[in-house]
Amino acid sequence: MLEIKNLNSGYGKMQALWGVDIEVKSNQIVSIIGPNGSGKSTVLKSIYGMNDIFSGKILFKNKDISKIATSKIINLGIGYAPQGKLIFNDMTVQENIEMGGFSLLDKKKLNKKVEELFTEFPILKNKRNKLAHSLSGGEKQIISLARALVTDPVLLILDEPTLGLSPMVSKNIISMLLKAKVERNLSVLIVEQNAKQAVEIADRTYILEDGKIALTGGKEILKNPKIKNIYFGGR
Repeated sequence: MLEIKNLNSGYGKMQALWGVDIEVKSNQIVSIIGPNGSGKSTVLKSIYGMNDIFSGKILFKNKDISKIATSKIINLGIGYAPQGKLIFNDMTVQENIEMGGFSLLDKKKLNKKVEELFTEFPILKNKRNKLAHSLSGGEKQIISLARALVTDPVLLILDEPTLGLSPMVSKNIISMLLKAKVERNLSVLIVEQNAKQAVEIADRTYILEDGKIALTGGKEILKNPKIKNIYFGGR
């Protein structure tokens, strides 16, 4: 579904990733974890054309998308929910979700998709006409998730969807994600601050350190003694 090969990228002259290789197979959940500043979000921004790619390839369904404009990547079937619950606070819940489908020219189709999402995420249905700023942090994150799904992507990219949320709300967000993944046959690439939670839901996990892949593996990866060094500098 997605293959990142020897990716070197960053911002202007500042390089943030060095030789990163990541693979997401069909219907898999792949997690990226690592300490702050390790380059996790930069991987996702590179996929979505939001920073500078110096070399390497990003293949989506065997097509190189590393030089494709962000506006066109949306139409390829890649949904993206950015870090920080980035929504339009002065727009209603429904308007926020509709913004995710701005590329859909058929308005009847867009309306149908929005109604389906209200069924999928009933917590938003009764608040569809409320301004987004009045909602809780968890509800804002659900809006971001729904907005990313409105175009029926086959690959969903999530950047720290539980950041700043309580353990209970985080658990609910992850449950909704897993339900959507199964019902929609999604592949998911997720950057997550909660390492244990990220590994538990993933088929495969990559650990970044200083812009490079330090470890990769399955659910056993948290037992690797290198984890302590990566996260805590050996303390």
